[in-house]
Amino acid sequence: MLTSLIETFVFQPTRALEWTPADARLAYEDVFLTSGGGPRIHAWWVPAGGRAPVLLFCHGNAGNIGDRVHNVKLLHDAGIAVLIFDYRGYGRSEGKATEQGCYQDSRAAWDWLTKERAIDPRQVSVFGRSLGGAVAIELATRVAPRALVVESTFTSIADMAPVAMPIIPKGLLPRMFDSRSRTGDVHCPVLVIHGTRDELVPFRMGQALFEAFQAPKQFLALEGAGHNDTVDVGGAPYIDRIRGFLGST
Repeated sequence: MLTSLIETFVFQPTRALEWTPADARLAYEDVFLTSGGGPRIHAWWVPAGGRAPVLLFCHGNAGNIGDRVHNVKLLHDAGIAVLIFDYRGYGRSEGKATEQGCYQDSRAAWDWLTKERAIDPRQVSVFGRSLGGAVAIELATRVAPRALVVESTFTSIADMAPVAMPIIPKGLLPRMFDSRSRTGDVHCPVLVIHGTRDELVPFRMGQALFEAFQAPKQFLALEGAGHNDTVDVGGAPYIDRIRGFLGST
């Protein structure tokens, strides 16, 4: 019951897609993934041509992929191809969001890129923002991406409890989205990004997550950025840093 209560708090999906890549004048493909016999998962594939780096984008806990079109546009304009997907229960994806379901959905997205599209896994990196960082980290323990980028991500739900769920004693919380415990099983280069004024996920969590990863790793502190304005505060240098990291790994 407690796990169900926490998942109700964590997952804040919306169904209506307010924007599509077409609104940003991007050529894209509607994709529906199957997740191990589970629900159909909706995604957008936005190619960039040639041997462009490919980024599998795992978004945060609220809204849906339509709210991330601006992010996809900036990445595409930097020469990065993007596959962005909605977890089950979000947007046009079927089912109901759960922790394990998110992990399965990310694996389905990975398999679509590397098997159905036959893209070399060494060309594919994984990006996760906020809750999506936990999903991206778990995926990186099971596959071999070129690189991993996590932004504004917490160490675990238990560590977030005093910040976001103070009414629930930390000792009663189940082990959910325990990213810090998985860092030792990530063997690709890692870039951790965090805003110094993040009001939802404390900056110290980004630092702790970074410290837990094995080398090679990089840390980008976005001075003055909160939880939801990293792109605006970081600007072109932020995108350039991601593009440079993906190209140099």
